[in-house]
Amino acid sequence: MKGKRVLVTGGGRGIGRAIVRKLALDGWQVAIHYGHDEAEARRTAAEIGASSSGVYQLDLTQGKGLPEFFKRVTGEGPLDAVVNNAGVYVPMNFLKAGDAEFEATLHRTFSVNLEAPLRLTRLAAQHFERENKPGRILNVCSRVGFKGESGAALYAASKAALINLTRSLSMELAPKQIFLFGIAPGWVDTAMAREGMQNRLESILKDIPAGRMATPEDCAAVASFLLSDSATYLSGNVIDINGASYFH
Repeated sequence: MKGKRVLVTGGGRGIGRAIVRKLALDGWQVAIHYGHDEAEARRTAAEIGASSSGVYQLDLTQGKGLPEFFKRVTGEGPLDAVVNNAGVYVPMNFLKAGDAEFEATLHRTFSVNLEAPLRLTRLAAQHFERENKPGRILNVCSRVGFKGESGAALYAASKAALINLTRSLSMELAPKQIFLFGIAPGWVDTAMAREGMQNRLESILKDIPAGRMATPEDCAAVASFLLSDSATYLSGNVIDINGASYFH
């Protein structure tokens, strides 16, 4: 993918960092978004060296800032693809949470996991159409978007919506050569996942026939394929990465 430029949200750590590294190896120029941890984003940018194409900050709970953010990104170079990777998972007891906690969790979960990817997808698709060129958009979804999980109702709902956004827009935008894809990881060994699996590792691994959690690099490998020229006819597909732990 030499000469093409991609924006990866949440590219400073976890799955995002692995995707940034892999796409850089594939020849992409990579623009890295971060929300709060500038040091990690800049460290990732330094790791990929000349493949880095800018580091950009935006708190994705502030959706009204996305148009200016996108203008900054495209003002510093052409854009051929977007990876909507940034996401949050906030455990919450649906019945026992106080009203303030519920409303805060609802706002944060949906603004980051659904509204920001939706708005960024629209901005990117408008950009690709305006520039009269094909484009690719990859959404990092989740197994729970298909399966559901106790204690994660809001997270699961946001990811289910992202999955169906991916499917619906793939149908609408394919005639314009704008292709959408998703990956749906199960348990991935990242800092965010570790917060949710304290004292649960044995039971988690018991339910994964492959015998281990995914690595961020497992996710990055699939993302790399979907963003390559080999996968455009797969538009609309959301590919499971879960070690044979769930089928639908």
